[in-house]
Amino acid sequence: MRTGSRAATALLALCCTAAAGLTGCGGPGREGFSAVGAAAPGPERGAGENVAPQGGVEFQQLGGPPAAGGSPAAPGTSATPPGPDGAGGSTPGGAMSAAPGGPASTPGSTGGPGRTPTPPGTPGAPVPANPTGPTGPTGPTSPGGPPPPSRPGTTPPAPSPPATPAQLTLSAPVRSAAANRWCERVAVTFTNTGTTAARSGTVSFATHVIGALGIDWATITTTQPLPAPIAGGASKTQTYTVCLEPWRVPLGMHVDTRKVTATWN
Repeated sequence: MRTGSRAATALLALCCTAAAGLTGCGGPGREGFSAVGAAAPGPERGAGENVAPQGGVEFQQLGGPPAAGGSPAAPGTSATPPGPDGAGGSTPGGAMSAAPGGPASTPGSTGGPGRTPTPPGTPGAPVPANPTGPTGPTGPTSPGGPPPPSRPGTTPPAPSPPATPAQLTLSAPVRSAAANRWCERVAVTFTNTGTTAARSGTVSFATHVIGALGIDWATITTTQPLPAPIAGGASKTQTYTVCLEPWRVPLGMHVDTRKVTATWN
């Protein structure tokens, strides 16, 4: 009985040990880390044997920025912990072995237990095949292209009217008496309806000699200079003293200027 009890006790202890080992292997996944450094020196270990590293071991989170002094990993790959023979390696098919306690990861994966997604722009992050972004400002139109559209609410300037030559119009003469009977004062207003100034010219006065009984004895034409220049669209008033020879206007007669004309250039 004592021999059987000892065998049962040993068998029970062996089962408990195996159960504890399996429970530790199947526990919840821990945060993944990669061992960086050389494998322990010594003869090649056998399968199932754990050999502790003799040098310094550095843990690095998968997907994070490279450690100081280390080279950045290539896009879509991660560092590989030591394999069963103490040296790092990759599994067939391109899948990298996971850190102790975590599942295996494939190249280019961005999530999973114990791994942080790599933000764009960090070393080792995959580059999108067709990146898109905001377009830049539109450059100026090339010569010969359509003109840019006018801003809303703005009115283009009106084209200037074509130039026209000077054109003078004269008002009716306004007469007033002078000191002598053979003279009189005549006021005339000149208006330029063109856009070009009248630079010079001549004014003609048709003066009638009227007798004591109202008889028109003669019409005498005299000339005087134009009050130039007269700008386009402007008006100018000038008062002239129009006189005839005294012998043409005997005592009892007077002069009467009834028509005024002008020439200009």
